[in-house]
Amino acid sequence: MAKLSLFAKRRQRVRTKLRAKGTLRPRLSIHRSGRHIYAQIIDDTAGTTVAAASSLEKDARATTGATIDAATAVGKTVAERAKAAGVTHVVFDRGGFLFHGRVKALAEGAREGGLEF
Repeated sequence: MAKLSLFAKRRQRVRTKLRAKGTLRPRLSIHRSGRHIYAQIIDDTAGTTVAAASSLEKDARATTGATIDAATAVGKTVAERAKAAGVTHVVFDRGGFLFHGRVKALAEGAREGGLEF
């Protein structure tokens, strides 16, 4: 059996806790790379993506995607798209990323945009 990295352990722990809650709310899943940040709202019961946003999109390309400002903008964008799709309550799935810096900024932007979690 292969040894898991610390990132993989954190990801597994976060997902397990989300599943244990057994909520029927969609989850706001994020991915952070060195250059960009991505967010999508996933409905696990239907297996579909309800809304998505990233720092790669044309309106967000004016700034680099590796900043807190870009993460906040992505959070607001995904919140607007989720509200248009009829989703207001989500579960925040940070994956294996620590809740700090750009991840925290994306969460705060989504809250400002009207999502509740």
